[in-house]
Amino acid sequence: MLKKFIGDKAFYKKVMMLVFPIMLQNGITNLVNMVDNIMVGTVGTEQMSAVAIVNQILFVFNLAIFGIISGVGIFTAQYYGKSDNNGIRETIRLKLVSAVIILFAAILIFSFAGETLINSYLHEGSEKMNLELALSEGKNYLSIMLFGLIPFVIAQVYGGTLREVERPVIPMVSGIIAVLVNLAFNYFLIFGNFGFPKLGVSGAAIATVLSRFVECIITVAVCHAKRSEFAFIKSLYRNFIIKFETVKRIMPKAIPLLLNEFCWSLGIALLNNAYAVRGLDVVAAANITSTISNVFMVSVIAFGSAISIIVGGLLGAGKIEEAKETNIKMTFLSFAIAVFMGSILIFIAPLFPEIYNTEAAVKHMATSFIICYAVYLPFNALMNAFYFAIRSGGKTVITFIFDSVYMLCISVPFTFILANFTNLHIVPLYALSLGIEIFKVIIGFYLIAKGAWAQNIVDENNLQKLSAD
Repeated sequence: MLKKFIGDKAFYKKVMMLVFPIMLQNGITNLVNMVDNIMVGTVGTEQMSAVAIVNQILFVFNLAIFGIISGVGIFTAQYYGKSDNNGIRETIRLKLVSAVIILFAAILIFSFAGETLINSYLHEGSEKMNLELALSEGKNYLSIMLFGLIPFVIAQVYGGTLREVERPVIPMVSGIIAVLVNLAFNYFLIFGNFGFPKLGVSGAAIATVLSRFVECIITVAVCHAKRSEFAFIKSLYRNFIIKFETVKRIMPKAIPLLLNEFCWSLGIALLNNAYAVRGLDVVAAANITSTISNVFMVSVIAFGSAISIIVGGLLGAGKIEEAKETNIKMTFLSFAIAVFMGSILIFIAPLFPEIYNTEAAVKHMATSFIICYAVYLPFNALMNAFYFAIRSGGKTVITFIFDSVYMLCISVPFTFILANFTNLHIVPLYALSLGIEIFKVIIGFYLIAKGAWAQNIVDENNLQKLSAD
């Protein structure tokens, strides 16, 4: 029985060679983000909340980009399993075109509606906060962050492709260098150290934009310098053609994933907006919670990406049963690690908020939020693994229903009603909001056990069948 859940030494070596670079990059990124957050938090609660609100708004854009790149990337991973460099090349071009369209739409929205979006999160709570200061700092932060969207998009296209062809070290290295640049310039520009101007929140935004240009330049330069190693990079722009058949074949699978990531991130933004109705102090506590929980989520995220890549490659190679068996073992490992990480998170929950220069009520609230999230973490690991496994087989409509429809139709209305029409304390409200998501584990178990998700979507013989799916 245990053999079904536990692999051999060769299995874990292969998995960890892919998972570890992703975990390392995400871990360092989130650790630096945590330090950034603490730095901004020392300036004041309003400043910390302003940055948190803008990052929540940008999160919707980030996941929209991730959605389209990942949606097309399903085919990249399977083309890689099939050793089809022409197929990989066309998916990269389609990622670039699709991402640029989203980019221009986002710039227009943020430029003209940014203030309105920030204002929707600003509500007075039990602690008196300067809402005008929070709005002003948020507007300044957003206006600078817009300059970093272009390099972010390009880096995501290249980095995502490299991970899908099982070469995660390059985006890992460029990501690590970028976050170190971000950390250094945060120290220089937030506080005015080493002769730099003291810019506060604006300094944090400038540091982030600089780091994104660094990540983009390194990733793209290394890829093109190693054209002989990455055959799919050759003639990528020389004959920038995307066949209509390719678009027709890929976009019906990619668009639901784009919509899923957009709607899911929108759902997260709406959940945080519902929490914000209870006051700016709740925004601050939720920000502290997300900062530390993101660090502990790195294994969950890494295993999701690895499942998508490894299982997707096996499906593309026509190894359907091996893909199913591999998915079970990787899901179990992700769950076990999440239990361990959740236990550590509970232990440090009372300690972490003390780092911040904020009110005692905010620290106490954040401690309770962190404990709630730690209990939720193993269930989140299962949901994440189920999602990426189903997605690896091209069942993006199902993942859309499983993820976003559930979020927008159940989780968001449930939380909105509790926040606006009850006097329930914010901590049990937060716990119930997380808890309602756990029912997705049951749905996920059923979908995985059914097995219909495991299919080859790059086999020419399956084209007619898949187009009708």
